[in-house]
Amino acid sequence: MVGMFHGHAHNRKCQLHWHPMYIKGVGRTEGEGCEHIFSSSNDLARTTRHATAFHRHQSIEEHFEFWDADKYASLSNFLWNHYREALTDTNTLRTELNALKALLGLTDEDFLRFQDEERKYLDSLKQPPLSDHLSIRYIEILDEVAECHTDFDEARKVANNALTDIPCGNTNQMYMALNEVRVRVDTAYQKLQNAEAFAGHIQAQLGIEKRWEVGSAEYNRWKGEASIIKYHAALDELERLVIMRLFELSKLGLSGTGELPIFLTRQVLIYHLRVQTTTANWQGTSMTFRHYSECLNSV
Repeated sequence: MVGMFHGHAHNRKCQLHWHPMYIKGVGRTEGEGCEHIFSSSNDLARTTRHATAFHRHQSIEEHFEFWDADKYASLSNFLWNHYREALTDTNTLRTELNALKALLGLTDEDFLRFQDEERKYLDSLKQPPLSDHLSIRYIEILDEVAECHTDFDEARKVANNALTDIPCGNTNQMYMALNEVRVRVDTAYQKLQNAEAFAGHIQAQLGIEKRWEVGSAEYNRWKGEASIIKYHAALDELERLVIMRLFELSKLGLSGTGELPIFLTRQVLIYHLRVQTTTANWQGTSMTFRHYSECLNSV
């Protein structure tokens, strides 16, 4: 079993097998008993960091001795409160579940079947079909071809006006200007040829007779698929970075403060910047995803 807090950092297939929500008999246990102990014992680091070995061991021993006594003294209330909450939640959730089952025409066996179907579906998605991968790559190459055409046209435009600002008779400056624009035009043309050749190669593998045009139905469809993949990848990375940052803040005893103090470690600052960058990428991908969703709906 994976703890409930750590479980969301794992992929969906792992959660279906090992998350407490899907394991029979777990009940309200979140599987993070060690984390409760660590969250309290982490405060010892401030007082024992510069202490001697004897006083460090003494502080740790006294802390856990008090922890055991305190938990044992409140054990009866703990069991009673959780038992009462479990009864209340059971009655409430059973009523809501029965209403949903009647509304949707479901049975208890349907929920187990849904879970098995999701497992089988995720097992079949270990690798996307090659045609889908090539189609997405084909869209990326078409965008690259369009960009190379723009760069090549701009390079030719600059080459045509290369000598307009050079005084007549200054052959040295004229030679340098012509050589510079020649290199730029040749480089842009070479990139365009490479992109065209790559696009033609993928087009032949996909069996496409006529090249897709930017804005066509096929282009919009696979552009939307590429946006969905990037969107999901950005969400996964954002979730991973947020959890990593929470761990670092917990180590410093700063989780839940809502502030970013100056004395945070360098690693936490790096996580902070990476979360901001990933959030920006996620927001940009989300806007692109919505844009292409509207395009697909209008087709």
